Amino acid sequence: MTTTPDDRTAALPGRPPVVDPATWQAARDELLVREKAHTREGDAIAAARRRLPMVEFDATVEVAGPRGPVPFLDLFQGRDELVVYKHMWYDGAPHQGQCEGCTTTAWHLKDAVYLNARGVSFAVVTTGRWEEVASYVAFMGYTQPWYSVRGLEEPIGGGMGYITCYLRDGDRTFLTYSTTGRGNEPVNGSLALLDRTPYGRGEAWEDNPEDRPDGGAPCWSWRSDADGNATWGPTSRPVPQWPRPGADPVETLGRTGHHH
Repeated sequence: MTTTPDDRTAALPGRPPVVDPATWQAARDELLVREKAHTREGDAIAAARRRLPMVEFDATVEVAGPRGPVPFLDLFQGRDELVVYKHMWYDGAPHQGQCEGCTTTAWHLKDAVYLNARGVSFAVVTTGRWEEVASYVAFMGYTQPWYSVRGLEEPIGGGMGYITCYLRDGDRTFLTYSTTGRGNEPVNGSLALLDRTPYGRGEAWEDNPEDRPDGGAPCWSWRSDADGNATWGPTSRPVPQWPRPGADPVETLGRTGHHH
């Protein structure tokens, strides 16, 4: 005589309730209504974004890159639109002492093929000295163009940690959009995928059921040790650095006290 376990729908501690497929589909369909509304509102916001005014600026201002000083206009690479990520920088810091948030964002922007196909160029700028920046870019294996905007004011330099968009009309250039903080999240596809998992990002600010694993500080997983444990300890690095050759645990973080 074959029996069917009667506890297949019993609650599993720290996990979503176990239900039959029909019940799951009903709950999924209910959430889908909200997701679709969220998508439509996002489309409406994007439409409003395209209607923002713009500010003209002088793109003959020179920035430092692998070929030496070049006018900011060169970052457009002949295209009419340009997206720039403004990477924070700590002078004199070793590679593992650079910003874990910016490192994570830049890691998700390694390939601009589709942007280029849509007539949009992409570049990263930072306030670091070019000699230090070049070493960091080589270590990280970044393939997109980087430039130093050290000493320059807005709208080219200024605050870092922003995604900024520009428009070109011949030799005239304009700032059209800029965002920072969680406004940068759309670039990080990993966050969007984690938001769809039952445990989410694993951060304490999230609204989770009471029995789910305790979350850590915001962005806790952006820096880890060699074993993948999230930490800001002396052997931690921004997570995208660990696949890089030579990314061994080290004892020194932050400023080195001298410049390279």
